[in-house]
Amino acid sequence: MITYLDSLFKGGNFLINIEQVNFSYQGEETHGSLNQINIHIKNGECILLCGKSGCGKTTITKLINGLIPHFNQGQLTGKTVVDGMIVADTPMYQLSEKVGSVFQNPKSQFFNIDSDSELAFGLENNGIAPDIIRQQVNKTVHDLHIENLLHRDIFTMSGGEKQTLAFASVYAMNPEIYVLDEPSANLDRASTLTLGKQLKHIKSQGKSIIVAEHRLYYLTDIIDRAIFIVDGKIIKEYSREEFLKLTDEERHQMGLRTIYQKNPPYTIKSDIDGELQVKNLSVKDKQHIIFDNVNFSVSSGEILGILGSNGTGKTTLMRCLAGLLKEHSGEVLHHGKKLSLKERNAICYMIMQDVNHQLFGESVWSECELSRDEKITDTEIENSLTFFDLLDFKDKHPMALSGGQKQRLAIVTGIVAGKKILIFDEPTSGLDYDHMCIVSQTLKDLAKQGHIILVVTHDMEFLEMTCNQVVQIGGNYF
Repeated sequence: MITYLDSLFKGGNFLINIEQVNFSYQGEETHGSLNQINIHIKNGECILLCGKSGCGKTTITKLINGLIPHFNQGQLTGKTVVDGMIVADTPMYQLSEKVGSVFQNPKSQFFNIDSDSELAFGLENNGIAPDIIRQQVNKTVHDLHIENLLHRDIFTMSGGEKQTLAFASVYAMNPEIYVLDEPSANLDRASTLTLGKQLKHIKSQGKSIIVAEHRLYYLTDIIDRAIFIVDGKIIKEYSREEFLKLTDEERHQMGLRTIYQKNPPYTIKSDIDGELQVKNLSVKDKQHIIFDNVNFSVSSGEILGILGSNGTGKTTLMRCLAGLLKEHSGEVLHHGKKLSLKERNAICYMIMQDVNHQLFGESVWSECELSRDEKITDTEIENSLTFFDLLDFKDKHPMALSGGQKQRLAIVTGIVAGKKILIFDEPTSGLDYDHMCIVSQTLKDLAKQGHIILVVTHDMEFLEMTCNQVVQIGGNYF
């Protein structure tokens, strides 16, 4: 019997060959480890790496772009060959001429503080002539429709804008192979669909794409194969047709997200009579109005979704509510009493979009102890870590965790902080289906305990199962 893979690979020449690879990070026996990985990718293919958080998707991308073994140390056996180059024997600068990478955290690949310089950096680093650099940057801006990102300070950009800029900086270098790790994690719905069109465009140019993703709906027209990974092992490879035929129940059992674009029914919250009231709130950055005249309210037991396109000021609004940023005008009231910055900070806890900004402990356990309310017991911390599949990592450094695990740890720190108002900024960024459901149920449980929950999210699947009502910032999101 001839299988799908037999017919695909028989007699073929492959652009990427990963052969009998085993890998474990130095000092780590299980997290991110790989076991007998064999992947063969033809020129022009788009391959999806899917599976639960921490299953090894990111580690496989590092085999292809050379971060393993040139940057990440560990126990490695087997061989990875990219376009005829043995990765372990090829300098990174030579690999980067063929392979362009977009990381899960885009800030980790920026080298400049302004967007124009970042777009040109890779080309400059390769010694391209200035007139060619200008042409290529202009082409990138035109092709990707990112005029709004020009002449910008990177530090003032939203997470989604940074993610788009990271992709554009790689596109400008015109690599043959694109390796993308959770490229939609911080993107709004419109930007995610735009990313899908961009990937379709580069695939039409004959480029090869390897993408590790949890959000799947924007990739259904692009992928050729899906590789399903569990605990560092390839469980099964699917053709596109086979993958799309999986039922919702089968995908959920695999820990995978929906393949359908969600447009859930929702109610716009407009009353201002709740326990926490936001009235005519505005925030300025120097002379620039970030958002203006925002009004809404929320009460104990409610979960309020905050929607808005990338760059509309959602995170800035949440920082203002949490007492981390002073408003230009307007007021925030709790039970009718106007709150100062200090008073807001005392009752609010914010889980940030980039959780690297708020992880300071030497271990997962010490991170929880740094945030814990004095009434929280060790047993309660242990229960929370167990609930979020983090107890086995309690002695690990937070920076050694995967992106999804860091996100879950930040949520745990918010839970053990014991604050009345909990603010979550993109809490499902980088999370698989199972952990998205856990976060959703946790927020519902916290709401039942009398907390006020505010959630900034672009995740429509999560919004549908979690939030009671929504507030839109910066115009109609849908």
